[in-house]
Amino acid sequence: MKKAAIIGLGNIAPMHIKSLEAIGVEITAVCDKQSRFSSLSADNDNPCDISKLLAKTRFFTDYKKMLDAGGFDVLHICLPHHLHAPVAVAALEKGIHVLCEKPMATTVSDAESMVAAAEKSGAVLGIVFQNRYSPGAALIKETLESGELGAVLGGWLRVTWFRDDSYYTQSDWRGKKATEGGGVLINQSIHTFDMLNYFLGSPTAVSASVANRAHPLIEVEDVAEGVITYGCVSEDEANPCISFFVNTYHPYDAPADIEIICKNGRAKLTGEDAEISFNDGRKKTAGADTKAQRQFGMKSYWGVSHVKQIKAFYEAISCGKTPQPDGMEGFRTQRLINGIYKSAETGEKVDLQT
Repeated sequence: MKKAAIIGLGNIAPMHIKSLEAIGVEITAVCDKQSRFSSLSADNDNPCDISKLLAKTRFFTDYKKMLDAGGFDVLHICLPHHLHAPVAVAALEKGIHVLCEKPMATTVSDAESMVAAAEKSGAVLGIVFQNRYSPGAALIKETLESGELGAVLGGWLRVTWFRDDSYYTQSDWRGKKATEGGGVLINQSIHTFDMLNYFLGSPTAVSASVANRAHPLIEVEDVAEGVITYGCVSEDEANPCISFFVNTYHPYDAPADIEIICKNGRAKLTGEDAEISFNDGRKKTAGADTKAQRQFGMKSYWGVSHVKQIKAFYEAISCGKTPQPDGMEGFRTQRLINGIYKSAETGEKVDLQT
């Protein structure tokens, strides 16, 4: 079994730590700022008991020294967004496989550099979009690919969540264009945009607008809306348009919604719950993976699907297969998000095929 290292011990790291423990992968090194290690070691209530991990694992405050020291096969990147690309490229250039949290980068050029580094070195690059591994997502993906729903006519995407000022002030990189890369688009709703790509393939164009309406403390957007165009799946199908609306000033975190309307029915994903309704009255449904929740002792919101994706990643690299989503899949979603920003900035429709 491969060995792992983790860089970044913030909010998402416990999901990686518990996932690796669940599948029996040894964590041989961790890296973060000294202040982070000190605070975690003093916190006896942290969810993964990181203090015990630190007691038995090498820890570094310089990622280059950790990469030079080696002793692991896969690097899990759980850093602030702007640090993803340089760390990933450095690891890939040394032949170390990388599993990077979303978003893969803050810019298209940085994302391209990650893909190029993986291709040149032969090391594997994976991007964490764990919601693809939910039973509901699988049901919709399989049904669309089967052709049973017929031609895609259109649809919509909605993510309306709540983030108060304290969410941004507790981390010095959030709410800033240079370090977060944006707001509700690249952080909160990117999972749902990735899911849309997972279902429909590569988007061809986008027309959008963004604004900051309720968070004067930050310099990035808290609302965005627009239309994404996808290519024809068959010759008798028009280019379907998907409208979207996302914000972070809703009174609560409502379940993210995707609805895809087709010639023979519609598919809807609300949170983890999928429902496919056919025009002839038939229905298909899928919900949370309660069996996996019990097996791994995690909430399905992100924990269970993290285990599934991380397990699949290690199985793929062990068998010489391409993990899903890989760097190119992550790049497709990165290009969509940055295309929305470009459209909002220029006021023009953006071609995503060039």
